[in-house]
Amino acid sequence: MGIALSIIVFLLVLILVWGIVIYNGLVRLKHNVSQAWSNIDVLLRQRHDELPKLVETARQYMHYERDTLERVMEARAAVNDAQQRGDVAALGGAEQSLRLGLGNLFAVAEAYPELKANETFQHLQQRITGLENEIADRREFYNAAVNTNNIRIEQFPDVMVAQLFRFRAFRLLEFDRKTTEDVDMKTLFG
Repeated sequence: MGIALSIIVFLLVLILVWGIVIYNGLVRLKHNVSQAWSNIDVLLRQRHDELPKLVETARQYMHYERDTLERVMEARAAVNDAQQRGDVAALGGAEQSLRLGLGNLFAVAEAYPELKANETFQHLQQRITGLENEIADRREFYNAAVNTNNIRIEQFPDVMVAQLFRFRAFRLLEFDRKTTEDVDMKTLFG
């Protein structure tokens, strides 16, 4: 085997190792995005399970606020639908509607002192507020993972491996400004 052939074999092995390292890095990033999404998904499911209890508790006191309660449940269904389909764009819009519905529910609940004093309602309110905060925190981690993945699959030389193995970009989970504002339930309920 001549020196030229040895150099060619060495370069081919070097390129192969380089491709494997890039491929494994892209796989790791893809799974980081999946893991970050799963972390949000867990919280969305927990909140999904808590909302009917909150609405049912409120319904016992808020006989004339059926529209408000129905909007929360419709928004809950829209979030669940988007979540099931993995449609991040639709989830952002549905989350906005749900947050607005919850804000309206808690604002309207101010007119019902018996509801505000109900221990179950207070517990559910705190639980949902906690879940909302955790969702916001995990959304930040999800978007960071998505951003890292999306940058890597567009950077040279990673783009060559990404296109060869069809790594794809993920969508950021974005809420509009009004949705990202916290629903301050403590001020709503004194």
